[in-house]
Amino acid sequence: MNRPLTILALGTLVAATTVAACSASNEGDAFGDDDDDSSGQTSAAGTGGATSSTGEGGGFDPTTVSGAGGSTGSGSSCATPFDVDDDGDGFTDNDGDCNDCDANVNPGSVEVIITDPDAMGNVPDPADEDCDGTVDNPLPACDSGLAVTDTDPYHAAGAIGLCQQATAGDKKWGVLDAKWTRANGSGSANTSSYGIIPNFGPNVNAQEGSSMVIISSGYGRRSSDAGACGSQTCMTSGAGSAPPGFPQDVPNCTGSTAINDDVGLDLKVRSPKNATGYKYFFKFHSFEFPEWVCTSYNDQFIALVNPAPAGSINGNISFDSGNNPVSVNVAFFDVCDPSGIGSYASLCFAANCPAPPNPYCPAGASELSGTGFDTWTFAGDAGGTTWLQTQAPITGGDEFTIRFAIWDTGDSALDSTAVIDGFQWIANGGTVAVGTD
Repeated sequence: MNRPLTILALGTLVAATTVAACSASNEGDAFGDDDDDSSGQTSAAGTGGATSSTGEGGGFDPTTVSGAGGSTGSGSSCATPFDVDDDGDGFTDNDGDCNDCDANVNPGSVEVIITDPDAMGNVPDPADEDCDGTVDNPLPACDSGLAVTDTDPYHAAGAIGLCQQATAGDKKWGVLDAKWTRANGSGSANTSSYGIIPNFGPNVNAQEGSSMVIISSGYGRRSSDAGACGSQTCMTSGAGSAPPGFPQDVPNCTGSTAINDDVGLDLKVRSPKNATGYKYFFKFHSFEFPEWVCTSYNDQFIALVNPAPAGSINGNISFDSGNNPVSVNVAFFDVCDPSGIGSYASLCFAANCPAPPNPYCPAGASELSGTGFDTWTFAGDAGGTTWLQTQAPITGGDEFTIRFAIWDTGDSALDSTAVIDGFQWIANGGTVAVGTD
């Protein structure tokens, strides 16, 4: 089915750090410079905490993992040779473990900065969770000065907050591999489909560092960028192949199985030893809104994880509480012009077309400014979400892949765009469930 179109004219990454000597307060130093592996060691319980911070869409400091609560050492006495892994975290004293009584403290952990008091009103003493010799040193950002046309996938990883790299032969956490692909993980993405931007218009700023990643079923450019699309539709890579189980049907709204102009950022990552999960921010905008709600043309954004965590849908971890995939049908579609309410689902051909949400467009249209979704269409058309945050569980030290992908569903018309930023590890020792809010 052909749809009528209205076309209007108008850093440098941080490599895995070398393990430095632990401070005098850390275990092993009681023996001074004695490097005889047969010597014993004695240590009190570690104080390494692990906490997380949450965001409400207003941004946060990506260089810390902060919050309330935490975990501490076992309290056991560690009087074994330096080549014995007392706490079972995969690191010995000889590997640079500066507290071998606490599995949350080792060179493969992420630094935790605790700023909030616990239930007793106490803030734990700072600790050196990553054993680099410095207490509570924040993770550096690495995404300043990157061009919108930058095609280095490792720079894209850094732009969303994953600066540290790792290799198969080490035990550090970080990005093991990065590549731009099609939605199914194969092939090469059209370079016009993605970019690195400092903002998404004047009212949408980076959630960490200086930049964010943009991916689109059209051109990954703002209206002010050279090479911007300039209309609702710009074709790129043509027909694609979706991952198994996608496009996902929206409940009561059967969609097409064909996808076009797809692009994916595929990252292989090793998690920190003390991590229990991770989270990231994203926003989704589409020219499909509001007329094409609940039709077969529902462009989708997914975050596909392998191994698939419990609670995911075919491996996808970004969806709403009604299991709606991120499309114009997602419950969070709040950024739009209220004057377009009369067009909501006006082209829906389902048996029971949805009524407009109430309230309609509660966030207004200001976050569309400067994105192209404000000027390349009629008033009341196009819309998006506010910043949303997805979280998912992970086992510390595990390797996994996450692929952020977007595509046109059913045809190549009426493009959709997503921006991604603010990746952060959760290290509070608690249970993390898949969810988006």
